[in-house]
Amino acid sequence: MIITQQTSCRGNEMALKSIIHVLKGVGDNVDSKSKKQAERKCVLSRGRSYVAPERLTSSPCLFVQESPWASLPHELLFDIIQRIEASEITWPARRDVVTCASVCRSWRETTKEVVRTPEQCGLLTFPTSLKQPGPRDCPIQCFIRRERATSTFRLYLGLSPALSGDASKLLLTAKKIRRATCADFLISMSKDDFSRASDCYVGKLRSNFLRTKFVIYDAQPPCNLLIQSSGVLHKKFAMKKVEPKQLFGNHNVGTISYEVNVLRTRGPRRMRCTMHAIPFTAIQEGGSAPTPATFKEHVQCNSSLVSAVSNRTVQDSICSCFDEPVETIQKNTEPLTLRNKAPRWHEQLQCWCLNFKGRVTVASVKNFQLVASSGTSQGIPITELEKVILQFGKIGKDIFTMDYHYPLSAFQAFAICLSSFDTKPACE
Repeated sequence: MIITQQTSCRGNEMALKSIIHVLKGVGDNVDSKSKKQAERKCVLSRGRSYVAPERLTSSPCLFVQESPWASLPHELLFDIIQRIEASEITWPARRDVVTCASVCRSWRETTKEVVRTPEQCGLLTFPTSLKQPGPRDCPIQCFIRRERATSTFRLYLGLSPALSGDASKLLLTAKKIRRATCADFLISMSKDDFSRASDCYVGKLRSNFLRTKFVIYDAQPPCNLLIQSSGVLHKKFAMKKVEPKQLFGNHNVGTISYEVNVLRTRGPRRMRCTMHAIPFTAIQEGGSAPTPATFKEHVQCNSSLVSAVSNRTVQDSICSCFDEPVETIQKNTEPLTLRNKAPRWHEQLQCWCLNFKGRVTVASVKNFQLVASSGTSQGIPITELEKVILQFGKIGKDIFTMDYHYPLSAFQAFAICLSSFDTKPACE
């Protein structure tokens, strides 16, 4: 009897592995066919001097929809994907879950039913997870690698480069662009594509001249918030309808301010973050933070924004991110405000110290921990006010750790940490 049970279990494992192997082959074929179709359309519709950016195909491939795997019963399909999702909890093995979602429409919908948000399961699976709040109990641990030569910052999922190795998953990449009066950090899901016309573009972080104030801009507006936009766009359009892919909106989801050190005294930096897209009630008992369900939800919001301005002329203008910022306001609520946790002076070590619980090993002025500000502590327990929502610190040359909690998302936490890299002569 025991031998029979072991044989059946091995048979189920072999069946699941064979299914995943076939699905990977299907996904590779779909990717190659979609790229060829996009190249043909680009050549036929554009001139020789036009270079089209890489984009994901919006219409599903016929090959995928006619796949024999689409006819599986929903109960059996749900059980298969549920087993794969439960067994593959780390990258790169978790790529199998993404492969299941790329088979056809029915597999994609079933996968969305099985895969939970990072707040619920503590795992990052789809690109949408990068804009969803992190878990409430244990933080999502990441690390940032800085490349000084190219002014590039890469966010990886993992404890550290030494411990994660090849299992490190690239989440986001930022590139610093220096300008005359400010500096921009363009954030993308791609390794080297920072074009605003690309589907990989996520948002940006912009500083003022003194590098004491930073604004986090999201490429897509939050759907469950009331948006007030200044209407400033980045391109000049003629008297014609504007396509959704041509609109590049900047939606203010957060502001980071560093206190100016007037007396030039030695000590840690003092920073304050105002998250306009997160109400302060999110950290209360029973509160919730805005959680986008799918990336399609952002696209629909962009389409509604496009329809409002597509029938009128858009004038060419220069975007002024601090004179007329894009505001995100939620009625009858205050935004969540974060402050850096004050370190204590260690007499024996003669330095300022914070308890990073072993995640930070090198002293640096960039190290910080963010907690909820006591100014918005109405009805919030003291334990929630003392809870570290985001911590960032140095562990080696050009290697930093980043651990974030609910209600911040990976994108918001990464943007806040990027502000610490910029030189601040007025704050030190």
